[in-house]
Amino acid sequence: MAKKPSNLVTVGRISTVFGVKGWVKVHSETEPRENIFKYSPWWLKTKHGVKTYEVEDYRPHGNGLIAHLKGIDERDQAEALGRVEIAIDRSQLVDLAEGDYYWSQLIGLRVVSEFGEQPQDIGVVSNMMETGANDVLVVVGDDLSIDRNQRLVPYVPEQFVLSVELEQGIIRVDWDPEF
Repeated sequence: MAKKPSNLVTVGRISTVFGVKGWVKVHSETEPRENIFKYSPWWLKTKHGVKTYEVEDYRPHGNGLIAHLKGIDERDQAEALGRVEIAIDRSQLVDLAEGDYYWSQLIGLRVVSEFGEQPQDIGVVSNMMETGANDVLVVVGDDLSIDRNQRLVPYVPEQFVLSVELEQGIIRVDWDPEF
């Protein structure tokens, strides 16, 4: 088993086995979805630990993707990889333009509303959603926030998102905490 790097970013998951020759169905969280195959190696987070795998072959299949991993040549081997996360080392990610962020950089940041008289901590980004029009921050309240409510804040820079301060771990938003 390879040593787990401390800088893993989830880019998708293996959902289930495909066929009898060790192929698996892949759910990609990259955009476009085929970009998941540009990363190598994949770090699979299995119940037995984290292991690296090389993609030997892949192709679109129906509305999804399928892949064959090097050394996985039988259905039973592939079944052991069902429902595992696919991660890559953060160093493989392409540098983005100033002001652009990967979702993985935003998840876990505290969200402070600048709406009204006083700034208010409304929680932590637990997830992101894609709606078509714009992405949405899923913000969940915790012990440090004004309440434990979940809020959906549109990720629209300069309109609702005032700033992203990665070093401080804060996203400042213009969002009414009553929503």
